[in-house]
Amino acid sequence: MRSRYAAYVLGLEDYLAETWAPETRPATLDLEEAPKPKWIGLEIRSAREDGDTATVEFVARYRVGGRAQRLHETSRFERRDGCWLYVDGTLHDA
Repeated sequence: MRSRYAAYVLGLEDYLAETWAPETRPATLDLEEAPKPKWIGLEIRSAREDGDTATVEFVARYRVGGRAQRLHETSRFERRDGCWLYVDGTLHDA
C-alpha cells in the first residue's frame, strides 16, 4: 500500500499498472490530468493478511486547488506469483 501511495505521489503510472490486477486495472490512469492533486499524507488504519489475500484500510490526504481532501478506502490485494496486486477497494464516507 505504501509503495502504491508513493507511486501516486511521484506519478509512476507504470508501477501502478504493474501492481494492479489485470482484470480490474483501468486502460489508462491519467495521473497528469488537471487538476493534479498534491498528496500530503497517508495513514494506514488497519492491515490484515490471510494467506494470499490481504486488506488495508487507509486514509490518504491531498490538496486540489488549495482545498484539503481525503480518500478513505479499504483496499483488497491478492498475492500472485509472489507479487501483491491491488484488486479493488471500498470507499468510506468522508
